[in-house]
Amino acid sequence: MLKLKRYLKPYLGLLAAAVVFLFGQAMLELTLPNYMSDIVNVGLQQGGITQAAPEAINAQGMAMMQTFMSESDRAAVDAAYEPFAGSADADRLQKKYPDLAGEDLVLGADAQESGANAAFSRASYALVNVLKELSAAGEGDAAQAGETSGGSIDPAVMGRLAAALQQPQTAALVEKAVQQAAVTPDSMLSQTGMVFTKTFYQQLGADTDAMQTSYIWKVGLKMLGLTLLLTACAISAGFCLARLGAGVGRDLRRDVFHQVTYFNNSEMDQFSSASLITRTTNDITQVQNFLSMGLRMLCFAPIMGVGGLIMGLSKCLSLAWVLGLALVLMLGLILVLFSVALPRFKKMQHFIDRLNLVSREELSGLMVVRAFANQPFMQKRFDGANRDLTYNTLFVNRSMATMMPAMMLVMNGISLLIVWFGGKQIAASSLQVGDMMAFIQYAMQVIMSFLFISMMFIMVPRASVSAERINEVLSTENGVADPAQPARLPNPVKGVVEFKDVAFRYEGADANVLEHISFTARPGQTTAFIGSTGSGKSTLINLIPRFYDATEGTVTVDGVNVKELSQQELRAAIGYVPQKGLLFSGTIASNLRYGDENASDEALAESAAVAQATEFIDQLDQGMATEISQGGTNVSGGQRQRLSIARALVKKAPVYIFDDTFSALDFKTDAALRKALKGYTEQSTVLIVAQRVSTIMHAEQIVVLDEGRIVGIGTHEELLANCKEYREIAESQLSKEELA
Repeated sequence: MLKLKRYLKPYLGLLAAAVVFLFGQAMLELTLPNYMSDIVNVGLQQGGITQAAPEAINAQGMAMMQTFMSESDRAAVDAAYEPFAGSADADRLQKKYPDLAGEDLVLGADAQESGANAAFSRASYALVNVLKELSAAGEGDAAQAGETSGGSIDPAVMGRLAAALQQPQTAALVEKAVQQAAVTPDSMLSQTGMVFTKTFYQQLGADTDAMQTSYIWKVGLKMLGLTLLLTACAISAGFCLARLGAGVGRDLRRDVFHQVTYFNNSEMDQFSSASLITRTTNDITQVQNFLSMGLRMLCFAPIMGVGGLIMGLSKCLSLAWVLGLALVLMLGLILVLFSVALPRFKKMQHFIDRLNLVSREELSGLMVVRAFANQPFMQKRFDGANRDLTYNTLFVNRSMATMMPAMMLVMNGISLLIVWFGGKQIAASSLQVGDMMAFIQYAMQVIMSFLFISMMFIMVPRASVSAERINEVLSTENGVADPAQPARLPNPVKGVVEFKDVAFRYEGADANVLEHISFTARPGQTTAFIGSTGSGKSTLINLIPRFYDATEGTVTVDGVNVKELSQQELRAAIGYVPQKGLLFSGTIASNLRYGDENASDEALAESAAVAQATEFIDQLDQGMATEISQGGTNVSGGQRQRLSIARALVKKAPVYIFDDTFSALDFKTDAALRKALKGYTEQSTVLIVAQRVSTIMHAEQIVVLDEGRIVGIGTHEELLANCKEYREIAESQLSKEELA
């Protein structure tokens, strides 16, 4: 993947924005369980009361609570409270607490609430412990006062409770409870204080139900706002990463296609057509999917995992071992699973390549398959490739299918452990219900982050393999490269082609396929090449447009070495017709204009007439506008070849190369075409590769090749007299009368 990192540079802004949005989404998701905990702990259990120190308290209640305070706590409370009669906020407090009287106390505007909160929390905890002791001993009114309902104390018995606590026999209990509260952790104190605060508010006539409802609504609306913001972050991150993935995918397809279009034959030999198609489509799609979805998980999962771990431990450190167990189980599960599945992921693209190759060969060679009645053989071959891909895919999918049930088992097991051990801590007043619920959510977020990471093990290997395959294409250097400072052909181009002691060897071959090739082809003349199969005819003419570069010697056009020219300028001067006539999807006119996009209708008609294509074009209902299917499969081989010749003639090039082009034509059409071609190309250099002597016997210069060497150059008559190889070819094709 890193080899393609340069494609991310134009999109670094989108990537940075996506990371910011994902970080925001993760932080918001980590915040929501805290609010849920507050609703349970404060909204439901504490009646919406957020602090142990009551905002207002009657004098009797204050006296009772101070009974359970240390000297320092009493001092902190005295400093925090002031008489209601002197309060600057009397009107608001009177509305909220209708039964407030002048001798009652309220928190001062400058009060240090933290000191008062802690004091009331410890006092409440001490009071509850004393009540439990008195209740266990059956101490009359005190026992009755100790009976609580729904987490609150009946205000009617608070006075009798205060009197009971002044008895000498309870002084020791109070002192012991105060000392115990002083060393009790704050987590065990806070909720107890809220119970008494609610009681004090009820004594003053406050609507505690409205307080509870107001708190739940306020926190709920905050959660709703955070959820909407979280959704916006998720959508924004998805939008940025989708644009990133689509942009990189587009750039990769563009560059791969551009690279392939400039490949020469030696580079094309390294990759099959099926493989190049797979790399341009499926492989780039894998990379695009990783950037659009995988990158999201790759950024999101670590934040959620680490954040969930930290937030969970902040809620309950004593349950840290449960998270540790979850981490060990998840890591073990992922490592075992992917040690088995990962090698199969890496083979996936290879099997897709193979399937595409077999499919492409089957479709392109359908006529041959039918001719030999070999459909069962091809079906068996396809079934083999299809079966390999299917088995590999099934193995991978089955392996990954076990991930979700295993994850769910771990998640439910961890939830059960948290509830079991958390419930014991709740019973011991060392953990609140809301905190346990939040801890469960954080544990689930940690496990889900591992689930996301496990999905990365699916996407990253495939994307990595695909990126490597794409990079192989992009990093393949064109062996036929343009020079840094290309030379220019003279204007106008005459078209003199000269070979000077040229030799050529295919890459990796042990011997040359061409050796000591020297000749000159001039404008107004036809230079023909003939020889036995494998003598190097097509290879020789492929050196002129630089489909290959000569290993030794030089090939020149108008005296300029073709290696010193840009390929664009060189090939613009050549009209090339390959052995196999290939047409593109479109119309006949669009195919002919492939030679010159600005060619007029008259030029198209003229080139078609020279190529002997006018007769069958005129018979078509739509003429030049007739649609051509992919590869030209809706026209015959001879028609396809004539259209290929017409396409080259549209260029009106100074050099024409016909690579065994006339072999698909009958003798009559061949003769008519050559006659018309002679007049059309009288100012051009014409090079023809042929198998039939009748096609080239009137050429001004015939080059005879045998095993990569020139064994004769001359006219038909000269070669009959002086070249044994040519004479053997001619005698095998022509009668004695034709030779004479």
